[in-house]
Amino acid sequence: MEIQPIVIGTAGHIDHGKSTLVQALTGTDPDRWAEEKERGMTIDLGFARMELPDGRIVGLVDVPGHERFVRNMVAGASGIDLVILVVAADDGVMPQTREHLAIMDLLGVQRGFVALTKVDVVDPELVDLAEEDVRESVVGTFLEDAPILRVAAVDGTGMDALKETLVQMASETEPRPAEGVFRMPVQRVFSVRGFGTVLTGIPISGSVSVGETVEVLPSGQKGKVRGIQAYHEKASEARAGHSTALNLADVDHHLVGRGDVVAAPGFFQSLKMVGARVRALKGLDFPLTNRMQVRVHTGTADALGEVVLLDSEQLEGGQEGLVQFRMAEPLVCAPGDRFVMRLASPVMTLGGGVILEESRYRLKRFKTFVLDELERQAGSLGSARARLESELARAPERWMDLKELTVAVKASRADVTALLAELTAEDLVFSLGPAGRWMHAQTLDLCLAQVGDAMTSWFAENPERRKMDVRDLRSACGLETGLLSALLKTLEERGELSCETGGMVVPKGREVELDEATRAAREKVLATLIQGQLQPPDRDALEGQLGLGSKDLQRVLDLLVDEGEIHHVGGGLFLASEPYGRVREAIVDNCQRNGQLAIPELRDRLGTTRKFLIPLLEHFDTVGVTARRGGTRVLRQG
Repeated sequence: MEIQPIVIGTAGHIDHGKSTLVQALTGTDPDRWAEEKERGMTIDLGFARMELPDGRIVGLVDVPGHERFVRNMVAGASGIDLVILVVAADDGVMPQTREHLAIMDLLGVQRGFVALTKVDVVDPELVDLAEEDVRESVVGTFLEDAPILRVAAVDGTGMDALKETLVQMASETEPRPAEGVFRMPVQRVFSVRGFGTVLTGIPISGSVSVGETVEVLPSGQKGKVRGIQAYHEKASEARAGHSTALNLADVDHHLVGRGDVVAAPGFFQSLKMVGARVRALKGLDFPLTNRMQVRVHTGTADALGEVVLLDSEQLEGGQEGLVQFRMAEPLVCAPGDRFVMRLASPVMTLGGGVILEESRYRLKRFKTFVLDELERQAGSLGSARARLESELARAPERWMDLKELTVAVKASRADVTALLAELTAEDLVFSLGPAGRWMHAQTLDLCLAQVGDAMTSWFAENPERRKMDVRDLRSACGLETGLLSALLKTLEERGELSCETGGMVVPKGREVELDEATRAAREKVLATLIQGQLQPPDRDALEGQLGLGSKDLQRVLDLLVDEGEIHHVGGGLFLASEPYGRVREAIVDNCQRNGQLAIPELRDRLGTTRKFLIPLLEHFDTVGVTARRGGTRVLRQG
């Protein structure tokens, strides 16, 4: 059995012959429930399989036509690729005809035709009038130029022509691709004795095989796929566009219902806020207003929430706008999903559109950066590469790792890696840091400029300094430690600065011009510290001894540290470079000879006192020469 991965659906007013037409085409009565047969009306979704002349199988979905069951109709319409709009010749276009057509249009259905049914029960003149009514009603919709076929399913009138048209359009309809991450909105849930939980629906992306693990949301249950059926036939794989039943192990069917989603684990989440573009239904009697209570239908879900208008005070019929849905009930959806929006009470269709983002925060109205980001997302839909670039460009932490990107784009690691390679080759994205996180080129430029501006400002305030402490830079530019380190490495690789031991940054070509007073103070301080050798005056003593102000002394000490002439070894203690080197050499020699640091021996060799020795030992622990091991010190390995 070869399945063409498309689904054909019916739409139209109650009692216009949808179910009869499906039965005539497939031999299957789509009305499954006793109540449906007793009342002579479709209440829930009906499914049937149809074999094309070349032997391929396609699925037919029969949706309910009564206005009270529009929520069920939308659940079925979400998986439809090709629609048959059914209009009875004795009634003509009715309210649900128009609503179903609008819903199909809002859900992005682009192909179909009209079946004008029951032509055997009315005069030909009335059939002509009904066809004219249909033609006027589809103007401006995707069915404007579609065929209108006159049929009578009961006696077979026109059915050959309808089947021929259906087969041709089905063959020309683009099959749903199996790429991407597996996701299936749940249409039915039941339990089979000896098998357990069964979930049915039409996968909208990806594929899944027997033995793989899936996740059911929003409950979060995970289970292994024990068995698969596609159109009531056993299969080893389910893929997008197949009417599918999944038998799952370790999933409690009591915790699953229509509107839930079964998907590859880790890619989707239950959302309380989503950003979207909405179009108000043409011909609405009233405008859409901010914080209106609505029901959002996407996939098979039907969730209550409010719509926040982000770029307008209200939307009249036919107008479009950017919105955020703030839900009272969770939704499981993804950017690119179509939705229908209905008024919470009284229930009526208001409009629909496309999901743009999984919102992390409440979006503020009339904020340019919010609207720009949503517009960027809208422009990226339909292309995984564009989505990837868009997600990186708007990353809240400025960069993202590979796992975060796979979840954001809903694609496999292999697919995302290949797309990153393409974008890298065009210098649109860059990999940064030892963990290989990714950043958009525009974001990288902005971050590097932020670092550069912070350094420029700091050196303008400290003109005698040649180096800048990374801690001061982090404070000045407000970037987290890992990101700043990656940016500094990038600048170093570009030759714009050098990073020195001790956490100091030196801009390329940095030269310091000292005035006469600073030069004189520098010479005094350096000479005093050289003279002090291993027992130099501390900072407070230097200040009193040399008659320098606190700020002036600190500037000179920082300058000498930058030059490498002296070393700050803790507190207010500074050593000139030559005695500092002697101490380091003595510590290394002592540890190598004794296996650990013999402090009395070191003190005697250096001829210093405990007052100076303790801060020196702690300093060399800090800079990585020695390490504490219990009550002793040893040379640090590596």
